[in-house]
Amino acid sequence: MVLKSNETITSVDYHTAGEPFRIVDIGPMEGTTVLDKRSWAEKNLDDFRQFLTNEPRGHADMYGGFVVPADDESGDLGVVFFHKDGFSTACGHGTIALATWAIDTGLIEIESNEVDVIIDVPSGRLKTTAKIVDAKVESICFQNVPSFVSATNISLQTSQGIVSADISFGGAFYASVNTASLELSPVAKNIDALVSLGREIKDLLKNDSRAEHPTESRLSGVYGTIFYEDVGVDPLHQRNMTVFADGQVDRSPCGSGTSARLALLYESEQITMGEPFRNEGVAGEQFIGKVVSADENTVTTTIQGSAYHYATSTFVLDSRDSLGKGFQLR
Repeated sequence: MVLKSNETITSVDYHTAGEPFRIVDIGPMEGTTVLDKRSWAEKNLDDFRQFLTNEPRGHADMYGGFVVPADDESGDLGVVFFHKDGFSTACGHGTIALATWAIDTGLIEIESNEVDVIIDVPSGRLKTTAKIVDAKVESICFQNVPSFVSATNISLQTSQGIVSADISFGGAFYASVNTASLELSPVAKNIDALVSLGREIKDLLKNDSRAEHPTESRLSGVYGTIFYEDVGVDPLHQRNMTVFADGQVDRSPCGSGTSARLALLYESEQITMGEPFRNEGVAGEQFIGKVVSADENTVTTTIQGSAYHYATSTFVLDSRDSLGKGFQLR
């Protein structure tokens, strides 16, 4: 598919805990599953991805999803996630936004105070449950794909000295780094330094065998670095800044990243089954995560958060525009 001059594209924009999510129906895609459609989109929809994420229509930390049909009749809808650097395998904040949008638009009818929405994402099928108050979505809780720990205490030589990282999977692979030894708390004033370090860590772990998915190679590879610190206990409360893709910063606590953190916290016995984990993002909002079941190798987690509609936009590519698909300054 080629982006045509004077073609219009309509988006509905939500934010989840401060992180944007641009929802677009771009039309049919080839592939049986959402993961197949992601592979097709990588080859055929990159012009549209750039157009929707680049400046002046987007920015260096823009995120979104193309709405697609579910993998089968048991699902309600599917989504191919995109950001300024490509197409991701998982996106918790986007899942929360998309479920909210589906109910807001009437795609899914409100029949009780709890409404289920089944969403297929590249990493698997997610059951989401909306809490309804006064006929509006108050929050979304989704059950993620199985999460697991791949490696712990990996020693990395960085510009900030030796850094210890843990790798875990929550729909994508993340390297978790405790900032206690860095003197770089995961707060807004340290964004530039942590973006730089996040890129460095991701490069050091590039093609690392400890981030290989056991059954699906398209889910392999370290997607981002989660810089975290402890804030409180009873329940456990942490603050994080997730740097993903090529230096993008998640304003939310990162949904798939929260699942990856839960796998590590459960294995290290910092949380117990069903105990709430308060995970705070750089914008100050929180997700509530829980481990709801476990087997020998994986844990099943739930993530709860809220999303809000803030814009509906129609974009056009002017045939005279020399900047065309846009640009990035970072």
